[in-house]
Amino acid sequence: MLPSSPAPPDETFAEIPPHDARQRPLPGHAVAQVVPRLQTAYQQDAPWAVSAVARLRREVGRAVHESPPSWGLEHLEALAELQEQRRAAERESRGAGTADRADLTAMGWKARERRERREESAVHLAVTLWALHQQSLRDEAMHRPGWTLGRAVRRLAHERAGARGVTAAVPAEDNGAKAAPQGRGGPPVEEASETVRRRFVRAGSASDIEMLSTRLRELVVLFRSSRIPLDYALLADQLLRWQDENQRDIVRRTWGRDFHRHHRTSSDDGAEAARDASAEGPEPAATEPPPEELDADF
Repeated sequence: MLPSSPAPPDETFAEIPPHDARQRPLPGHAVAQVVPRLQTAYQQDAPWAVSAVARLRREVGRAVHESPPSWGLEHLEALAELQEQRRAAERESRGAGTADRADLTAMGWKARERRERREESAVHLAVTLWALHQQSLRDEAMHRPGWTLGRAVRRLAHERAGARGVTAAVPAEDNGAKAAPQGRGGPPVEEASETVRRRFVRAGSASDIEMLSTRLRELVVLFRSSRIPLDYALLADQLLRWQDENQRDIVRRTWGRDFHRHHRTSSDDGAEAARDASAEGPEPAATEPPPEELDADF
């Protein structure tokens, strides 16, 4: 189970300028360092990558570090290195002889621990969901910049409803290059599958990280069956922000707005989509559960 952390007002991360990739939250950096290389090797059927992805899939839904099998995973190593680099930069900015507040007070220590625990949970959930998403797919990359959660759900909802103008497959080059936008010529939201929309609402309505993990996992299984990609670096940053109750509604608004947008049909809009999401603020079973379960909640 993933840890659920209450989120009193704190300073776990500052607002991130939307165009400054160097200052993006650490979870997105860690995912961007690890997943593209692993994904390429997995698609090439490299034995080490196949083994790594299988190991990651087994970690879906498990608490980071509290699950001993997670010790030694590459994404956690990448995050730990980034966190150490941040500590070194903070020491340098304080100057020689100035102690870190986290080493002097219980409140400072708790704030640092909370920040790092949230970063670990965000990275671990994003990377393990990617492994589930990429499972057995060698001909397509399921981590693609620009494919926000709302965009992926809209594509899935229209595909499941058989909406006009929606193709079953996402072009391989559609990973965030400019092409003619669907614009208002794309299928209207009214043609989206109500069952898929309700799944998205359930994810958006999650009250803790454990529930969110379960509901995202359900969506990812559906994305995989339809070969719809997702931007996991961006998702990791959003999962970090989501764990702060003061920023949770910002993430929800971003997901909702992305669902209602008419996205481009191909790939150079990755930077644009990431910019849009950042501008909002600092940033299971292989079968589909029956619709009756959804109707019980809505």
